[in-house]
Amino acid sequence: MKVVLFRQHGGPEVLEYTDFPTPEAKTGEGLIRLYAAALNRMDVMVRNGWPGLKLEMPHINGADGAGEIIALGNPNDESSRSSLLRGPNELRMGDHVVINANFGCGKCEFCRAGKDNMCRAWHLLGETVRGTHAEYISIPIQQLYRLPTEFDYHQAAAAALVYQTAWHSLVKRGELQRGETVLIVGAGGGVNTASVQIAKHIGARVIVLGSGKKKLAKAESIGADVLIDRSQEEEWSKAVFLATDKRGVDVVVDNVGTTFMQSLRALRKGGRLLTVGNSGGPKFEIDNRYMFAKHLSIIGSTMSTLDDFKEVMGLIVAGKLRPVMDKTYPLKEAGPAQERLWQNGNFGKITLDIH
Repeated sequence: MKVVLFRQHGGPEVLEYTDFPTPEAKTGEGLIRLYAAALNRMDVMVRNGWPGLKLEMPHINGADGAGEIIALGNPNDESSRSSLLRGPNELRMGDHVVINANFGCGKCEFCRAGKDNMCRAWHLLGETVRGTHAEYISIPIQQLYRLPTEFDYHQAAAAALVYQTAWHSLVKRGELQRGETVLIVGAGGGVNTASVQIAKHIGARVIVLGSGKKKLAKAESIGADVLIDRSQEEEWSKAVFLATDKRGVDVVVDNVGTTFMQSLRALRKGGRLLTVGNSGGPKFEIDNRYMFAKHLSIIGSTMSTLDDFKEVMGLIVAGKLRPVMDKTYPLKEAGPAQERLWQNGNFGKITLDIH
């Protein structure tokens, strides 16, 4: 099969478009012929490498993917050749599916409690195990969500990681309520564009902080109520304060990290800062006086549970949430695609076309 892989960490020059052995479906797995994959900043971070990261080389990037089931595991079991997960979640050969990249062990106390994204042996597809930037992948059957036959593979791949991440953070962890006001720090990323739509779906008022008129106009087109240009407002927390009649916002979505102090200043008393990442850097300082004086909470999370994934993908399939698409590249051009993402040239999701 054709893949894009790397044999050592480094810049985009380490990526190779080459041949790699096609996997086989093991017991409890489905072999997927992939037609679309999506990019996340994690792909570039893994490619670059960090101290302590240990991968089986060569490594294949990619958390998101969608395609068709072409084989089901355990060939010694006649019933599993045609279908697995019988009942309302039954999957069969030929089904169109999207992948949930959040891998739990299914055995630890967190998995047994339905909190598989907190699994003791947690893995993220494309980060700690080989991913979706390939023609084929074999995936545990519980990680697959069946799509309507007519649903676009690229839309599905674009939605999978970012919408479950935003949904779990905003709705399950942050307990966002109708009528609350949300500040989203950053206009163009996949999780942020998903957060805008989810917040509007819940019935919240959305303030988006972005850089430049073009990205802010796009944020407005997907539902943002108030736009703040950080290139024009260095102390943007003051602009947020004024935009809320000097009350402050109920919730901040801040996946940058180095912006935490302004985010904390933008919150009302009792507000919540939600974070699922640190694109600006992992280490920074905060003034703890804001935390206790304003009764603030910082709430972190990673990905979502299997149940959350099914819930939010149901909204995607129903058209109630719509992934924001940026640009599609052929698989062999994964390098330029990663560079566009890393340089923040995108608004919404970048996908790869896998012929």
